[in-house]
Amino acid sequence: QVQLVESGGGLVQAGGSLRLSCAASVSINFMGWYRQAPGKQRDLVATITNGETTTYADSVKGRFTISRDNAKNTVYLQMNSLKPEDTGVYYCNGVLWGRNYWGKGTLVTVSS
Repeated sequence: QVQLVESGGGLVQAGGSLRLSCAASVSINFMGWYRQAPGKQRDLVATITNGETTTYADSVKGRFTISRDNAKNTVYLQMNSLKPEDTGVYYCNGVLWGRNYWGKGTLVTVSS
């Protein structure tokens, strides 16, 4: 059974930093982070492949960095210069054999 477990969320002031982690129970080539603000849809934040090709939403480019440790089946999201609009539940996503898997999410709250 594929499981994704996120950690690292919390409350931070605007301009601060947080690092999210997502530990997968198996090796997954294509992984990413999504976020869902209150009352809004879930949006893509960043993705990374096994070969460490990355993509980012325009709103986080230059502030967020996605990385991975393949030996640990873990993906990270380093978030710097956080803004109140970055507030939301951050979900880890993995695509394996054409099927999407999701973690339960971790809450990030950025105060102004």
